Amino acid sequence: MLSPKKSKYRKAHKGRIHGNAKGGTDLNFGSYGLKALDPERVTARQIEAARRALTRHIKRMGRVWIRIFPDVPVSSKPAEVRMGKGKGNPEFYVCRVKPGRILFEIDGVPLELAKAAFERAAAKLPIRTKFIARIGEEA
Repeated sequence: MLSPKKSKYRKAHKGRIHGNAKGGTDLNFGSYGLKALDPERVTARQIEAARRALTRHIKRMGRVWIRIFPDVPVSSKPAEVRMGKGKGNPEFYVCRVKPGRILFEIDGVPLELAKAAFERAAAKLPIRTKFIARIGEEA
């Protein structure tokens, strides 16, 4: 699973996800992509599950790029612990995804196979997504 090697701070505030994505909104590597339509936190496990579904469906043909990285630690307190006594320990990492962000890209596969693969991958993610193709390819 993806996680940062080191980070500046061990724990982070929850925060809110406002507005649309500033960057990462265009296809840079592949011919087809999966674009986020909702603001949400996507966990490292969800990214890995989507990646596996994607690569298995295309039968390891072509190339896959993951355009998001989980770098925000989410802490939680153990079960049946009373309130107070500080913030819990980091449990997992998430990526804050804004609408318009490209999540995955693939190249070297036919259009129909790419669409079906992204449908499978999208089922593993907690957000609504949209299939996009490079200009010149019919989507």
